[in-house]
Amino acid sequence: MKKIHRLGCALAAGSLLLAGCSGSGDSGGGTAEGPPQMEAATEVGDGEGELNLVAWPGYAEDGSNDPAVDWVTPFEQQTGCNVNVKIGNTSDEMVQLMRSGQYDGVSASGDATLRLIYAGDVAPVNTDLTPNYATVVDFLKDKPWNSVDGQMYGVPHGWGANLLMYNADAVTPAPDSWSAVFPGAPEMKGKVTAYDSPIYIADAALYLSKTQPDLGIKDPYSLTTEQLEAAADLLKQQKENIGEYWSDYTKEVQAFESGSTVIGTSWQVIANTIEADGKVKIGTVLPKEGSTGWSDTWMLSSKAAHPNCMYKWMDYIISPEANAQVAEYFGEAPSQTKSCDLTAEKTHCETYHATDADYAAQIHYWTTPQKKCVDGSGDNCTSYDEWVTKWQEIKG
Repeated sequence: MKKIHRLGCALAAGSLLLAGCSGSGDSGGGTAEGPPQMEAATEVGDGEGELNLVAWPGYAEDGSNDPAVDWVTPFEQQTGCNVNVKIGNTSDEMVQLMRSGQYDGVSASGDATLRLIYAGDVAPVNTDLTPNYATVVDFLKDKPWNSVDGQMYGVPHGWGANLLMYNADAVTPAPDSWSAVFPGAPEMKGKVTAYDSPIYIADAALYLSKTQPDLGIKDPYSLTTEQLEAAADLLKQQKENIGEYWSDYTKEVQAFESGSTVIGTSWQVIANTIEADGKVKIGTVLPKEGSTGWSDTWMLSSKAAHPNCMYKWMDYIISPEANAQVAEYFGEAPSQTKSCDLTAEKTHCETYHATDADYAAQIHYWTTPQKKCVDGSGDNCTSYDEWVTKWQEIKG
């Protein structure tokens, strides 16, 4: 990753939070070999009275949107940390906000996490200081998108698969493969949708890894120049049949309910919303090739002005009750195993496969592509910057 930002050392008011840190000389930032060197906290002191977060919509609700939906106020009452939330609508926006140095933490998806880690924008996290981490599902711990060399850079929040969703009346027979939106897309020309992000290139790469093994794709986020080009070619073909791309999930709900879209990549929460509205009969499937997906991580800014409050928040948001509330409200699997006993809808964890390790194993979670292949296969992979350029070419 490019050496972009100078490393900051976060100090808690009245208590040394970080044991120490060192950057890469005057240039700051990480290198292709690893992120800037920083030591994780050794203790959590008193809260500083304030906490500034960047979060996905629905992740830090304080009752202002719905009086019945509020897990922020109890946190404020327990800790004295008054929470201010800046909504991030895309991962790119979240990265830019975190690089401003104005925020203490972020709920980052895997297409942002390594960018933040390698640029020195976030600090390593001592999970011993977040006791609720102990009962987080094991398959979200120490993964390529939230850790480097065994060091966690946050705590897992929630997760889900990128599913294939379809209008059950318009698309028959029911699809079981991503081929329905790649070579089969012309059959639904103009009514196909796809996620609007460079990370969607991984969906094409995953499909090609199963259907064109001669390309040698082992991991959809570890692509050589030739493999990236093959995925881009597939997506350029798909574009001829795309009605619209989506990043705001409410837009996809509207598109399916109006009939302008009948098939494409989706999330379980979108399917649930459409089913609840009852306007369209839809189906979802995790295709036989597997799927990409997302696992969000609460990360601590390396420049945090309120690091003690952020540590308190990280432990709180993965506590059984809070994690159950946010997972159910947002529409995702909780990371906390004990949350499954506390959801209002008793089948929530079953619907989202919350503790199903076999289901989770079929998901290739968003991970930021790097020159140093994230699957450990070498140093000849393409970076996220190259994916961004290629995505711009694909969309035209």
